[in-house]
Amino acid sequence: MTATSPAPARIAPEESLDAFREDRVYLGADHRRNERRTWIVAGITVVALAAQIVGGLMFNSMALIAGGLHNAAHVAALLVAALAYRLARRYASDPRFSFGTGKLGYLAGFANAVVLAFTALLIAAESVERLIVPEEVAYTEALWLAAAGLVLSIVCMLILKPAGHAHPRDRDLNLSAVHLHLSADAIVSGLAIAGLLAGRALGWSWADPLAGLAGAALVAHFALSLVRQASGVLLDVNPSPTLAAEIRSRLAAEGERILDLHLWQLGPDHHAAIVVIAADDPRPAEAYRARLAGLPGLTHLTIEVRGA
Repeated sequence: MTATSPAPARIAPEESLDAFREDRVYLGADHRRNERRTWIVAGITVVALAAQIVGGLMFNSMALIAGGLHNAAHVAALLVAALAYRLARRYASDPRFSFGTGKLGYLAGFANAVVLAFTALLIAAESVERLIVPEEVAYTEALWLAAAGLVLSIVCMLILKPAGHAHPRDRDLNLSAVHLHLSADAIVSGLAIAGLLAGRALGWSWADPLAGLAGAALVAHFALSLVRQASGVLLDVNPSPTLAAEIRSRLAAEGERILDLHLWQLGPDHHAAIVVIAADDPRPAEAYRARLAGLPGLTHLTIEVRGA
């Protein structure tokens, strides 16, 4: 026999649809709060971008214009993340999505990881070009710009700081992706300041592009980490061997055999499992469901019981 949560036989017809819709909502506990924070930071970044572009045109400063164009990548990443939050919330109960919209954040995180990887390539290419053909740097103006960028990134990072207590598999990867974007920008700005200071004080023209290469390597590392996390969820990789082992242990506590077990992630701190059990004296599926009560994050469960 097969049982799914909630059990249709125990729900009145007029309540079935509401219960079914509620069972599809696999969004993170802080979904609305994270959405608001992302829109706030997107607004701050748009203002900074506009100020840099307008200032660059007014003062004929290519450095300011370049800084504004660099900020455009962050605006794009933040807008992708914010829209993913909104769409996931809007369509959370839409029956067209068999397992809800909890994975939209992971899709947005994957997209932002790709943008981050391209950013690393662009920084590396520009840095190598500057090492081969050094250009004159306006150190004082560039330092002010780098310092302003660092302060802005730190402020936005604090606004978007993810919860530190969550296990990596249960974190809101959408929020982590944009936070990583800003963290990478802060690190690159810090390295740029170090390179500019060395160039101005010691005359090391190679220090600035070398700092750029170091920043590119760090950004690439961040991008690879994000791709691995997001793709694992999108491809339904087992999110927790520990949780899978606990499910097996509890369901086979009285000599039952686990013929099949599938475990995957539906959203932040939401997991689904399909289990096929064989037993000499099979019990109702609800009895086996009761054995899994209290397992954190196990939101959607389907159990099939077969005789030996």
